[in-house]
Amino acid sequence: MRTGRILLVALSLVSATIAVGAQQGRFRSGIELVSLNVTVTDGTKYVTGLEQEDFEVYEDGAKQTLSFFSHVQQPIALAILLDTSNSMEDKLATAQEAAIGFVRRMKKDDVIEVVEFNSQVRVPQPFTNDMNALERAIRQTSVNGSTSLYNAIYVSLRALKDERAKNAEEIRRQAIVVLSDGDDTSSVIEYDDVLDLAKRSETAIYAIGLRQQEVGRGKFKEAEFVLRQLSQETGGRVFFPTSVTELPKIYEQISEELASQYTMAYSSKNPMRNGAWRRIDVRVTKPGLTGRTRRGYYGPSGQ
Repeated sequence: MRTGRILLVALSLVSATIAVGAQQGRFRSGIELVSLNVTVTDGTKYVTGLEQEDFEVYEDGAKQTLSFFSHVQQPIALAILLDTSNSMEDKLATAQEAAIGFVRRMKKDDVIEVVEFNSQVRVPQPFTNDMNALERAIRQTSVNGSTSLYNAIYVSLRALKDERAKNAEEIRRQAIVVLSDGDDTSSVIEYDDVLDLAKRSETAIYAIGLRQQEVGRGKFKEAEFVLRQLSQETGGRVFFPTSVTELPKIYEQISEELASQYTMAYSSKNPMRNGAWRRIDVRVTKPGLTGRTRRGYYGPSGQ
């Protein structure tokens, strides 16, 4: 029997209450701050070495005051998602090696889990910083069945939420790196539920949509839209390579981005507690530089 935990995503998950709204933006326990991980580029490369005064943060157009800023790389909790559906059969070995190369570039304080998805979602390795265990888990993935992309992302977002709850005193970034080569065909979770949970999390989604050349671009439009929207809303990036040979370079780019991010936080000047969506805009004051982070968050609700 294959090792690891089999996560069968039941229909009950669709209607499960996502109890993160009031906790959205928590940054260390007991302090209700909005935390951001910001990537800065000059159009061609990542820019490091900036200071707090080089940034302006706006929420719904109102300028905010930063109460925390760091250009030192913060540890990360990261989920690596690998599509192991039948369509990946001739590409999986290359994808595995690329993912292993990515894991080897992570820092010793980072924790990573490995998730494979086909018609089921399986976690062969929960969060750990044991590189040998992570490499074994990636090599043990094998192709079978259809594609349950939405299930996999949903399960990973909840696992990251649980990981944060277990280590509430840590300042730790969160990210998902997902590789898939086609549309979702077998999830019981609806895309709208995945998007809502992603927007309520503080998890950046980096998506790699591997196009199947023999199928044609028209058949990939749904997956392309989904991966692009999830990445844009959460402050990640999306890539659409046409060949599996491009994967090592893409994973290297993601690793470089994660290593160059700034972490900052602010206490919102909006006193309302109506749970409404609040849009975030991060501006870099130095000419020619652009900042990227999640597009917003749901404000607190209740008393």
